[in-house]
Amino acid sequence: MRPITVAGLQLAFSGVRDADIAHTAAAVRAAAAAGAQVILPPELFEGHYFCRHEDESLFATALPLAEHPAVAAMRDVALETKTYIPTSFFERDGHHHYNSLAMIDDGGNIMGVYRKSHIPDGPGYEEKFYFRPGNTGFKVWPTRHGVIGVGICWDQWYPETARHMMLQGAEVLMFPTAIGSEPHDPNLDTRRMWRRAMQGHAVSNVVPVVACNRVGVEEAGTPHEQAFYGTSFIADERGDIRAERDDQEQGAVIATFDLDIVAKHRAAFGFFRDRRPELYARLAQDI
Repeated sequence: MRPITVAGLQLAFSGVRDADIAHTAAAVRAAAAAGAQVILPPELFEGHYFCRHEDESLFATALPLAEHPAVAAMRDVALETKTYIPTSFFERDGHHHYNSLAMIDDGGNIMGVYRKSHIPDGPGYEEKFYFRPGNTGFKVWPTRHGVIGVGICWDQWYPETARHMMLQGAEVLMFPTAIGSEPHDPNLDTRRMWRRAMQGHAVSNVVPVVACNRVGVEEAGTPHEQAFYGTSFIADERGDIRAERDDQEQGAVIATFDLDIVAKHRAAFGFFRDRRPELYARLAQDI
């Protein structure tokens, strides 16, 4: 047996950096007390999701990895709780800015950084104003409990993201997210699509998937008001929901998997045995 207990945090944020980081740290501690060994906070948990509009003053909130308070706080709580924490943060590297994730191990050490590969650009999600496309390539992280692959939000819509991490040896996939209402179309509710996309990754790669989102209304009463729909979940290797939250409550989704059993199921389905890479060249052509 190779058991692993994973968690995703569904949280609401005040927009005050220190308070939101402390709120996230408390939620990590609670998930660890419930037995979680790898704990995923939402995307950019250091405050409100600021990409709903373009404001050049917000670039000042980006900081280098070594100076970022969200990363420092999660390093402390990872050491305290002996957990792994994939930590999303707004990174500044010289004159470049990235939507990044630091993988922190159970000793509080930084294992490395992944920079978001796919950057959206649309009403309410104007990330191309703030972030360069990531230059790290997709990453997986060997932990004491299993190999973890982590994409960030918009990455989750691309089957190439999930498959690439699987080909690097991922045994669990995780996606921190900030997604909710669509300002250009108030009748569009993407939560079912959002779930189905990642449940599809679980099925086609025979792998557990952890997806966490924020909840609550941010910048209420302003032209930039946005409601986040939560519905965080964990799917097993067959795509079935093992844990979930609704569209309002804060808390954690937690599930335990035996990675040896998952590996047997993956081998039996033959998806990786029957791949035909020689036929897939068109996937890598930018036309």
